[in-house]
Amino acid sequence: MEKKLKLWDATMLVMGSMIGSGIFIVSSDMMRNLGSGYWLIAVWIITGIMTVAAAISYGELSAMFPKAGGQYTYMTEIFGRMTGFLYGWGLFTVIQTGTIAAVAMAFGKFTSYLIPALNNSQPIFQSGSFKITWVQILAIVIILLLTYINTKGVKNGKFLQNIFTTSKILALLGIIVFGFLLVKDSQWTENMSFGWNAFQDFGKEVGNDLVPTGWQSIGSVTLLGGIAAAMVGSVFSSVAWENVTFMSGEIENPKKNVVKAMVLGTIVVMILYLLVNFVYLNVLDRDEIAFADKNRPAVAASEVIFGNLGTVIMAILVMISTFGCINGLVLAGARVFQTMAKDGLFFKQAIENNKNEVPEKSLWMQGIWASFLALSGQYGDLLDMISFVIVLFYMITVFGVIYLRVKKPNMERPYKTWLYPITPILYLLIGSAFCILLIWFKPQYTWPGFLLILLGLPVYWFINRRKTD
Repeated sequence: MEKKLKLWDATMLVMGSMIGSGIFIVSSDMMRNLGSGYWLIAVWIITGIMTVAAAISYGELSAMFPKAGGQYTYMTEIFGRMTGFLYGWGLFTVIQTGTIAAVAMAFGKFTSYLIPALNNSQPIFQSGSFKITWVQILAIVIILLLTYINTKGVKNGKFLQNIFTTSKILALLGIIVFGFLLVKDSQWTENMSFGWNAFQDFGKEVGNDLVPTGWQSIGSVTLLGGIAAAMVGSVFSSVAWENVTFMSGEIENPKKNVVKAMVLGTIVVMILYLLVNFVYLNVLDRDEIAFADKNRPAVAASEVIFGNLGTVIMAILVMISTFGCINGLVLAGARVFQTMAKDGLFFKQAIENNKNEVPEKSLWMQGIWASFLALSGQYGDLLDMISFVIVLFYMITVFGVIYLRVKKPNMERPYKTWLYPITPILYLLIGSAFCILLIWFKPQYTWPGFLLILLGLPVYWFINRRKTD
């Protein structure tokens, strides 16, 4: 593959893939689970530490295996074809495509703030609870449009990524600055007055329907359950940085630039996320964050900051953000499926590059399946289930750093994980706590996603049986 992406392009891909719709939405659900500004900040800091620790650990693998496929390649090289396939299976069925669908739907929903007719019109088709709306059609159009643009060459996708990522970073910085300069009545002190015990107080104040009664009977451990449930949102908002590893085959000097892009990109994004939440806590009181209209605290905050124009400003910002995010996900994901096809683990048609040196058929397979998920309306449920599985795959990959150090200490390592073994162990400890607490407190977020991945086993066995026949 041609090396068309420089360090700046790779960093923009990391940041653009991370910043989608989550940061504008998830803080409402997080506040309902936590009830305090202290805990909201603490959970974002924990998520930030997790994310950067994973990126630093991945850097060692990206330097050892500087080729297309990224995380799929690492898992295949370290743990074998079946583990790599299960990751790729999950990526195609829901992790990558489901995220594309969800972010495209967010684009459509925020567009409806500017074009109310999108929301107000009757469904195009409805049968029982299933319906097809104009917002879904717009989401599909955006997915297919960006898929088409990316079939025309890496240069086009790179240009879009750089423009939209730069735009949304500048816009976020504007929201952060104005969120403190233009607001006269700060809610910061009140939001912080609830202290570290706000979880229990919040439950009593707003009713037990928001704090499941089973949690309260466990006593002090209840709070940990709130943290784990809240982290579903912050983790979802902080994934996809590893998309840059999928593009390693097209990045200049991948042994150095991939790790630099991952570490720099994740650090900057997590700082931005923390500052945006500071704005929420400064502009809105606790209930306004927790019960923002349609779970959109960013819109509520923007209305306070900018007045009547706030809704329009935030809608435009989210449209820019989600458009750039979808482009990054579309650009990177298809490279994994192409690499899987080369290994005999995906449709062989995905192998070919077109005249623009991009995997066109792989791009269209990804785009069509993401469009189907958007049309089905099931992407939201799937993504609730998949955060757990994403962290599990991150943990397996990070563990691979330690595994290779023990099993193959003499392998060439152009980059070594900073503060090894503290960094990977830190990630594994936080990730394990997150997964265990979710299994304990929120099993509906865990077993369905795990089951979805296990469904890949018979597919893998069928593929390999067909190869040996």
